[in-house]
Amino acid sequence: MASNTGENDISLRKITDMTRMISILILALHFYYFCYQAFQHWHLTYSISDRILDKILAAGLFSSFGKTKILALIFLIISLVGVKGKKGEDIRAKPALIKVLSGLAVYLLSVIILKTAVEVQLKSVLYMISTAIGFLLILSGGSQFSRLITARLSSDIFNKDNESFPQFEQLLENEYSINLPAEYRHKGKRRQSWINIINPFRGVLVSGSPGSGKTFFVFRHVIAQHIEKGFSMFVYDFKYSDLTLLAYNAWIKHKSSFPTEPAFYTINFDDLSRSHRCNPLSPESMFDITDAVESARTILMGLNREWIKRQGDFFVESSINFMTAVIWFLCRYRDGEFCSLPHVIELMQLDYDRLFTILRADSEIEVLINPFITAYENEAMQQLEGQIGSTKIALARLASPQLYYVLSGNDFTMDINDPDAPKIVCMGNNPQKIQVYGAVLSLYITRLVKLVNQPNKSKSSLIFDEFPTIYLNSMDTLIATARSNKVATTIGIQDFSQLKKDYGKDYAEVIMNITGNIISGQVSGETAKQLSERFGKILQGRTSLSINRTDTSVSKSQQLDAAIPPSTISSLSSGEFVGFVADNPNERIDLKGFHSQFTNTENPFAGNNYQSELPTVRKVDSSIVQHNYRQIKQDVERIAESEINRIAEDSELRHLIINKAKN
Repeated sequence: MASNTGENDISLRKITDMTRMISILILALHFYYFCYQAFQHWHLTYSISDRILDKILAAGLFSSFGKTKILALIFLIISLVGVKGKKGEDIRAKPALIKVLSGLAVYLLSVIILKTAVEVQLKSVLYMISTAIGFLLILSGGSQFSRLITARLSSDIFNKDNESFPQFEQLLENEYSINLPAEYRHKGKRRQSWINIINPFRGVLVSGSPGSGKTFFVFRHVIAQHIEKGFSMFVYDFKYSDLTLLAYNAWIKHKSSFPTEPAFYTINFDDLSRSHRCNPLSPESMFDITDAVESARTILMGLNREWIKRQGDFFVESSINFMTAVIWFLCRYRDGEFCSLPHVIELMQLDYDRLFTILRADSEIEVLINPFITAYENEAMQQLEGQIGSTKIALARLASPQLYYVLSGNDFTMDINDPDAPKIVCMGNNPQKIQVYGAVLSLYITRLVKLVNQPNKSKSSLIFDEFPTIYLNSMDTLIATARSNKVATTIGIQDFSQLKKDYGKDYAEVIMNITGNIISGQVSGETAKQLSERFGKILQGRTSLSINRTDTSVSKSQQLDAAIPPSTISSLSSGEFVGFVADNPNERIDLKGFHSQFTNTENPFAGNNYQSELPTVRKVDSSIVQHNYRQIKQDVERIAESEINRIAEDSELRHLIINKAKN
């Protein structure tokens, strides 16, 4: 295509001017011929002009009244087509159109003036003036059209149309899937879609600030659909009893469809009448001393969250070793009859003489307890208190009759995916007592995860709402290895920074990066930036307009830009989510990314069959709780007395007795 040079512009301008002059000349001839009497009266006729007019008349130009008038109009329109006026942003099409239409009306209807019964000179003047006015209005309006900016610039100031992209719209369902109905916008239209989590065993991470809709739009679907499909389930319910009620009602509705009907259990430290009892340190689940180490680490990290980042520190590891020794001693004593967290806490409160005597007599834990005994015998009390005192102080927060009551019973075991005895277990926290309850629940969850993540078990679903409020050191291992054991894990967090604060940056990044399915509501900062980078870039159209003194240029292009920028993720509405899903080799999902408004097809809180309250497990009053509390203390005293007597009567062990009081 030839370039637009200055010579081309000059030639076009000359042609335009010549065409317009022809139009004016034809119109002048029209006036002279059809108003000849008036020109004659004004003595404006000449013989030479008359001879020229006769020649034109012979050519048929004036064969009808409107022929020259229409011909002048045609030449005028042709001249306007080539006009290139200076563009202006304040020029509008409507005023220009009004000028053109009104000019046409005046120009064409002015002939009526010639038919009026007035003096020839007057009506000729009026006719020529009105026709000229119409001609000038058409010329002015047409010139404004040439100055009009015709480029269609986008009115989408937030660029939402450009950031939209095709999403997966088919329902893809299998025996494990979670299917969330949604709708999205693409090319200015709302379209229905499905978020198909066909492989929940690769982990599901649900993030979003408070009020973003995690519970109502995501968690309730996960709970209802997995129970309907025969999953055993564990639910960590931070805001008890929101998720627990959903699980309970789903269990009532679908329990008969299980091959073996599952049992439903709840742990709640605030309402003991509606809580079952369970011992997380049950000897049946403690296979070797490494289980005791893991339990001790979990409970202490849960009570001292800053210790998570200090693992390996001398005093931290000393506290863990000390508690491990106590747990493993009780696990071996009388086949674990008194192996429970309340008994561990009370046993640790014994005076050092009796406690160290009892523990050093057990050959399996002697290596763990010797550094403390050496420090005690060498009277390094400051070091000893740093090692043991911090442990006893932390555990003292758990010395509650209510906690002792729940932790010392055995209503159920935590192997929820036992094919012969499947269970649905819900454990509730209290946001006002998070530092105490969170540590105990962390112990429950750690023991449960180890029992669940084993081969030859039934499919199970683990749901953690507000995951950073508990401590689970093996979550990355669970997600990475539990897929083959059919364990689906759903983690709920508010923001990546929250996870990083409680677990440390490295561990938090592992959780974020190892999860296969991600659903995120409104988040901001680093979390929004990371999600935006994971979405990558898509082709987006761009239109730019340049106006200079003589010309206007419109440029259209396509370039790669963020599919969902951080600003969009940080301004999502409630129920609006972005994320990715993982697929299977035999169930491909080409469009894994989504930016959708989740839609709920039914209200879980509607209907007469919905149970709004959990049933009472047993009648519990303060006397029962206090009796259990005293019984545990008596048990520990009897253990200490019997062990001291046994050691004193054994000639081979008698030398192990420590009695610094006599010294």
